This record gives sequence, structure tokens and C-alpha cells, in this order.
Amino acid sequence: MKPPYTISTDILRLTASISEKIGIAQTLHLNRPSPQLRRQNKIKTIQASLAIEGNSLSTEQITAMIDNKSVIGPAKDILEVSNAIKVYEELHKLNPYEISSFLHAHKLLMEGLIERPGKFRTGAVGIFKDTQIAHLAPPAERLPFLMKQLFAYLKEDDDPMLIKSCVVHYEIEFIHPFIDGNGRMGRLWQTLALMQEYPIFEYLPFETIIKEQQQTYYRVLGICDKQGQSTLFIEFMLSAIDEALSKIIQTPVKKLTADERMRYFLSTTEDDFFTRKDYLKMFKDISTATASRDLRRAVKQGLIVREGDKRTSRYKKN
Repeated sequence: MKPPYTISTDILRLTASISEKIGIAQTLHLNRPSPQLRRQNKIKTIQASLAIEGNSLSTEQITAMIDNKSVIGPAKDILEVSNAIKVYEELHKLNPYEISSFLHAHKLLMEGLIERPGKFRTGAVGIFKDTQIAHLAPPAERLPFLMKQLFAYLKEDDDPMLIKSCVVHYEIEFIHPFIDGNGRMGRLWQTLALMQEYPIFEYLPFETIIKEQQQTYYRVLGICDKQGQSTLFIEFMLSAIDEALSKIIQTPVKKLTADERMRYFLSTTEDDFFTRKDYLKMFKDISTATASRDLRRAVKQGLIVREGDKRTSRYKKN
């Protein structure tokens, strides 16, 4: 069964804006950023997602942990970061359409923090605001059925992944399948779902926007809970993604070196063979002479193999 929501004019406007910005990012070659930028954005994502849940470690401390350096801080916060690093290192091994992957990710994320990590809760759970119950999650016995429906929706529904990923994020928060860690799992699974169609989302730290608007994030979740549908949450999340993309494409981009151009091209092309013309289509700001030098250099480095003479030259990955 499809989760309840309406595709509003704001949702249509935001999906169009996001699609346009993804296109700009691809033109700027930001969908395969440098290792340094990937690292920086991973740190920002981990810090922001955990800070939303009350973790006190800074980006500097998380950077130190990734570099295997000792940090001083609350033991629980350090363990949360250590677990999150493990999850993000395994991101490409996770399948967003498999519940087994979902449970495995939760086990990595919550190991040592709760009892039975990677297992659905077996009891009732509610979210309290002051002394009042703000949200009563569905009964534990319904979890296997509800999660199976949700994952079927993510895999099979025809709505755009931009929308479906927001819905899945909300529904994970609403269903509350675990005793703890539901918020970070909702954000992680939205990222993982988006990565399937848009590689840039592996490196886009939209969690930083959520952290900046944390009170609104929780207020919107509460409103949607009362309304019985996730439309407002979809609008909120798409707005956060749109803002994060705006920041990325406005960041000054350094000119790629010959080796960086070639690595980028080889990582994105899916064709068995390609020509200099294909290479130039991707890098419109370089001359034919520069393209030829790049290709000769890559042949010498053993990255590609050239076939044919000057006029009929074509290349393939080695």
C-alpha cells in the first residue's frame, strides 16, 4: 500500500529546481568530487546527523577519529561516531531495497548503544514532549508487515526517487521500527535511496541543513503525524536538499588536472569504447589539443588502450 501524501505544487517546483541543480553539478563535475571534498562532506554528514540526536563531538574531533587519533569526549558520543564511520565506509555494500541491509546498517550504527541492535523492537514505544505523548508508534507485531510494504513502495512505485526517498525517511520516523536510532536510519536511508539515481548524494551533506533547522524538522514531523500524511515533510526535505545543492554549486570549483579529468571520465563513462569527441563532450572547456594530450598520457599510464590510426582512433579502459 502506498503511504499517504499529496504531490503539491511546492513539491513539483522543488523537484524541478533540484533536477536543474543536479544538472549544473554534473556540468561542473561535482557528482564525482575530489577525495578531499568527499572526505570533508562525509565528516559534515556524520557530525550533523548525530548532532541532531544530541551528539556533542565537533567536525574536528570526527576528523581526528577518521585519522585514527584519540579524542576526548563522552564515551557514548565517541561510540556513536565510531559506528557511523563504519556505516559510511560500507555505504556502497548496502541495498536500499532490502530489509536485511536495513537491519545490518542499524546493527553497525547502534552496536554497543542499545540492546538487540539490528533487530526490530518487540514492545510499544512512544515519543514524549514534556509529559505528553507526541507520537505513539504502531504496535510491534505490525512491524514486519509495515516495513515490507514500505520497502516495496520504495522499489516499485512510479513516483520520482526524490519524492519516494523523503516519504521513506518520514515513514521510518513514523513507524519507529527500532527502540532507538530511527532518526539517523531515516536520514541514512534517504541518502542511500537517492544515491541509486544521483551519485552526488553520496557527498551532499544535506543533514547540515536539517541540523540548522532542527526545530522546524521536528515540528513538521509532528504536524504530519497529526495530519496522517507526509506532504509537508516532503516539502521540507526537498527544500533542504535544494538549499544544500545551491551551496555546493556556488562553491568555487578548482580547475581539474589532466589526471583528474581522466579519472572522472573513466569513472562516469559506461561505454566499452570512446573517442576524443566523446571526451570533449564531457570537458567542453578544453581544446582538442588538450584532449589529445590527456588521452596520450592515459595510454602511457596504462589506464586506456588505443585502437586504430589517427582518423579512426578509439579508446577503451584497460
